[in-house]
Amino acid sequence: MVDKSNGDGPWGGGGQGGGPRGPQPPNIDELIQKGQESLKRFMPGGGWGFRNVFLIIVAAAIFWLATNVPYQVKPGEVGVELLFGKYVKRTNPGLNFWLPAPIGSVIKVNVDRTNTINVGFRTAGELGRGSNPRDVSQESLMLTGDQNIIDIDFVIQWRIKNAANYLFNIRNPEATVKIAAESAMREVIGKTTLEDALTIKRQQVQDETLLLLQQVLDSYKAGVAIAKIQLQKVDPPQEVIDAFNDVQRAKQDQERKVNEAVAYSNDIIPRAKGESQKMIQDAEGYRQKMINEAEGEAQRFLSIYDAYKENKEVTRRRIYLEKMQEVLSNTEKIIIDQGDTGQGVVPYLPLPELKKRTIGATQ
Repeated sequence: MVDKSNGDGPWGGGGQGGGPRGPQPPNIDELIQKGQESLKRFMPGGGWGFRNVFLIIVAAAIFWLATNVPYQVKPGEVGVELLFGKYVKRTNPGLNFWLPAPIGSVIKVNVDRTNTINVGFRTAGELGRGSNPRDVSQESLMLTGDQNIIDIDFVIQWRIKNAANYLFNIRNPEATVKIAAESAMREVIGKTTLEDALTIKRQQVQDETLLLLQQVLDSYKAGVAIAKIQLQKVDPPQEVIDAFNDVQRAKQDQERKVNEAVAYSNDIIPRAKGESQKMIQDAEGYRQKMINEAEGEAQRFLSIYDAYKENKEVTRRRIYLEKMQEVLSNTEKIIIDQGDTGQGVVPYLPLPELKKRTIGATQ
């Protein structure tokens, strides 16, 4: 219990300052009054005039500038603002303001630059000065759909499409893109035959790999856009390339022989068809001719037979004369007159023979 009759306070001291029991606690009202007096001494005139208000505004501006540091984002870049290491927002190119470290920080990311990753080989720039490009078989050797091995080198071109996802969703973006691209290429090649991959389906392999790789990266929310995948080398493994070339040459010889056979077939078949058609037409014409001649002869015979039935003697004589004309027309003839006044052999002027001689002389 505190004995108030002695004027002691709750801390054991007197009400008028220090005593043998220690100092008295400060008086709050006195402290507030002293603070007001100090502010009045700091502000000349002792009031809230224009000058005092201006000084307060300047002090606030200085405080704001001290706590908001300007930074410049270049064209083609995006600023990523962090507050105590946590993502807040992205900023566009230009002058921007953000809290200073260690409270705030800004990461600038170039979203217009096209990045390149080589898979299956390394260039001299990647290996350092004085080095030659070399193949990386661990990356380039792949299994095709027909159980053959193929050696593929390709290039990936990519850009950043979401800076925040690129920075915070994957630990090593470039390595992730490379591994995902190699996996996508192996999947596509695993569904393609060796012959197709080497020849007619190169563009299809590129397109399918790009689509599959973009789907994988989007599922990771990697913030990466694949611009292009370009095949650099598509060959059989170096160990079997000589044998493979022999096979290819044999296939080319086979194709050449097949093409020559097809060309010969295209040449001989139409001609054979034409000749066969001509023979058919000739036979048809000969058939029709023989039919017509037979019909004519039959009709002539019937006509003669009808005439013979009407007058047999006249028909016999006419037939006799026609046959004798046919027989004697091509023979030498001697006429003998056996009449009452006949003189024996009648002189005969061989007019056909003279005609033949005249034609031979003119030729």
